[in-house]
Amino acid sequence: MQTKTKTKQWVKTRHKVIIGLLAPFIFLWTRCKYHIRVEKSRELRKRQCVVLMNHQTGFDQFFVSMAMFPRHAYFVASEDLFSLGTLSRLLRWAVAPIPIKKQTTDVQAVMNCLRVARQGGTIALAPEGNRTFSGLPCYSNPAIAPLVKKLGLPLALFRIEGGYGIQPRWSDVCRKGRMRAYVHKIIEPEDYKNLTNEELHELIQKELYVDETANPGTFRHKKLAEYLERAMYVCPDCGLSVFHSENDIITCKTCAKQIRYLPDNRIQGVNGEFPFPYVAQWYAYQNDYVNQLDTNAYLETPLYRDVATISEVEPYKKKTLLEENAKVTLYGNRLQLGKRTLFFDDIRVITVLGKNKVNVYHSDALYQIKGDARFNGLKYMNIFCRYKNQQAGQGDFLGI
Repeated sequence: MQTKTKTKQWVKTRHKVIIGLLAPFIFLWTRCKYHIRVEKSRELRKRQCVVLMNHQTGFDQFFVSMAMFPRHAYFVASEDLFSLGTLSRLLRWAVAPIPIKKQTTDVQAVMNCLRVARQGGTIALAPEGNRTFSGLPCYSNPAIAPLVKKLGLPLALFRIEGGYGIQPRWSDVCRKGRMRAYVHKIIEPEDYKNLTNEELHELIQKELYVDETANPGTFRHKKLAEYLERAMYVCPDCGLSVFHSENDIITCKTCAKQIRYLPDNRIQGVNGEFPFPYVAQWYAYQNDYVNQLDTNAYLETPLYRDVATISEVEPYKKKTLLEENAKVTLYGNRLQLGKRTLFFDDIRVITVLGKNKVNVYHSDALYQIKGDARFNGLKYMNIFCRYKNQQAGQGDFLGI
């Protein structure tokens, strides 16, 4: 006689209790830090849903929690959060986020979402999987549509506006300004079940689309441009370059072009005309530039050199430091990490985490590069994707 295997209980009462105890402190701190107006939702409070949100700040999950409190949501989170040893174990015990591998098809993450749904839990995630660097939405994974259909829950589309103005992904400071977070629309299962996956995905993208260049508002701080070099590495005057920022000015170190970041999110030239009114247009130009780049021209001469800390990550377990102050060199077909040469042909994925970290999925190993405060990890992912697109003879997606 066979014994049925008992399904592990993911949804637990203690998660709701812990959130209830911490909520007053977290929510007060969040409001003070981000000056946000969160519109509470009766729909999210009273019934189980799958919540999809656009992704602008590192605290978007708290905005969703504030809108639906006291109901608890199980957030889908990057695997890097689960490789921090004791802290990761504490997070798992306290709120049980659902781990996912970025930029990959993660079957286990889908299975965990289904398990949470069957146990009555609300699931929340950002289809973009990445915070915007430019103020425009990032790439949205089409796999979100079949996942929503499998879950079969009411679909709550949660919009966050003003987050890029308050704290761009590349910045360390919060500006003085205003944000808004609210449930934009709820779609019932019977209203989306007959849509094709493509139609549902297009609907999700449309309803979550937020263009921060069109968001009126003023965001004040003396360091408005500081660390913009984490996102930008192509100069419209001289091409591939390195930038340095200070206060509200960012300067190209190759041609000395200076750009000022203004309180309304616009940018303007200081010592000459600048062709782009917003970072979003500059960022689009950067992508176009890279998509025209011949990576074969950089097989002997490196595109960039950096100094960073290199670790090896055991997913969902720990990180092991391999080398501090290691020389990191980017070529057109490979990475040189200290003494390790990693050819792009042997790399599955390169992803950018947070502000200055890069994950390199190489064969069976996962390496993490963490640079200093001015480190631009985006160029590593972009150049890698450009190489892969060249090899395939098609495509212009640069990883985000």
